[in-house]
Amino acid sequence: MSELKIYNSLSREKEVFKPLNPPFVGLYVCGPTVYSEPHLGNLRTFMTFDIVYRYLLHLNYKVRYVRNITDVGHITNEFDESEDRIQQQASREQLEPMEIVNKYTRSFHKLTSTFNLIDPDIEPTATGHIIEQIDMVKRILKNGLAYESEGSVYFDVLKYNEKENYGELSGRVLDDLVAGYRELDGQKDKKNPVDFAIWKKAASNHVMQWDSPWGMGFPGWHLECSVMSTKYLGKTFDIHGGGMDLKFPHHECEIAQSVGADGQKPVNYWMHGNMLTINGQKMSKSLNNSILPDELISGENELLEKGFHPMVIRFFMMQTHYASTIDFSNQALIAAEKGFQRLMNAFKNLHNLEYKSGNVNPEAVEEVKSNLQKMSDHMNDDFNTAETIARIFDLSKKINSYS
Repeated sequence: MSELKIYNSLSREKEVFKPLNPPFVGLYVCGPTVYSEPHLGNLRTFMTFDIVYRYLLHLNYKVRYVRNITDVGHITNEFDESEDRIQQQASREQLEPMEIVNKYTRSFHKLTSTFNLIDPDIEPTATGHIIEQIDMVKRILKNGLAYESEGSVYFDVLKYNEKENYGELSGRVLDDLVAGYRELDGQKDKKNPVDFAIWKKAASNHVMQWDSPWGMGFPGWHLECSVMSTKYLGKTFDIHGGGMDLKFPHHECEIAQSVGADGQKPVNYWMHGNMLTINGQKMSKSLNNSILPDELISGENELLEKGFHPMVIRFFMMQTHYASTIDFSNQALIAAEKGFQRLMNAFKNLHNLEYKSGNVNPEAVEEVKSNLQKMSDHMNDDFNTAETIARIFDLSKKINSYS
């Protein structure tokens, strides 16, 4: 059998997977910010890493899967004094922030159950790790890579970049970032426009705030993942996953924070899933072309002709490699539905076939073995579900021919 290879976003190459402490594997995936209904982009990411998790288990690895819940600190614009998204939604719905958190966490869990995603082993929340986040801020300050300003604490990107490479993961050039961020407002309390908050001073009307050595405030969005991933998986762990949109600034900042606090890179393999489009356009609320998972199931969206079973939707997404863009359309979903039904028919026919002793076709046995080997090779090639499904279709044709 071939070795498992993973495309590492950091090295930009496929690398043979070598866990730090085999057979144990640490897997961390950025979870949802629970201020609204989960969207299809979220769903695709979590489906992707459900497959990664399942396949690692299939290879007999003992996986600790951690996926967080962001329930504080995700502000609408980290470059100004914008409001926390959860508090903003609480104001809209006239609820307490924790009511918003509970409401949309339940909605997220319902969605993952509907699409048959395995629960993570640990699902930590940002609010449950405030003490640990304050402690990491202290370590970064002690190492001279952060500074306090007006009750907030900022990561000093230029100081970090003297010895490290800020932008290594995303391919961003720091000089270009500095030039671009100078045009933004709300930068007066920073040394440099690219510096990001690891602890944010809370306004008097900010409901979600905690006491700290720097006054009342709340942790920066990037900080929570650095803290929770390393707490449960170690200061360096195997795989960190998320959507392509998180590569910068979120994951770039995670690396900087962890190196700034503990002096070592936190992750060996970075994996990023790609985006969704619909009829060739980026799926976006602003373009009025976004579809919620529940709408895909019910068909209650003007862009859809009908609803689709959750497993058809999952199958549709698996037909494309996780690092490639998926384009949603009625025609593509209907085609996926037909393909899924062919596979289900083959599965039923397989159970109905009678085994007769001494009547085994050696060529058929070899064909099955060959296809199984090809499936393993495809999955070992950066979890290539698209090619794996193609091999399954080859087998299904043979099975259906016996029915």
